[in-house]
Amino acid sequence: MPVPSAIKERAKSHARSRVSNGKDILPGTDGRSLIARRYRDISFAIFADAGGIEQCSEARQQLIRRFAASSVIAEMMEARLANGETINITEHSQLSSTLTRLATRIGLERRGRDVTPPTLDQIAQEIDDERAAEQEGVAS
Repeated sequence: MPVPSAIKERAKSHARSRVSNGKDILPGTDGRSLIARRYRDISFAIFADAGGIEQCSEARQQLIRRFAASSVIAEMMEARLANGETINITEHSQLSSTLTRLATRIGLERRGRDVTPPTLDQIAQEIDDERAAEQEGVAS
């Protein structure tokens, strides 16, 4: 039975897998191989396009990982083709179709994060709002 995200967030970090904790991108790999590095690069680029991994639901994270894996496989096939080897065009076409479907599900648009620091007026307004909320809490 799947664990609800609220419970998962409260789970101690040592009780979760290294992938869940963000220590590893893939279980059982050290991440130094050419393929693992490319997989990580694609994953992180798409997470960045989606506004950051913290903005992605677990389902979207899983779709992005599948997209990255499929992309690496497609690139490996295309490298063989560029080296004069034959590839199975049916497999390549199916993989391309899968990538298209995954990209559609993930979303093709970039989602930027607002990294503009707040102005002094915005900070002052936030402090005033907090004080007003505290005053209302005391008055109630």
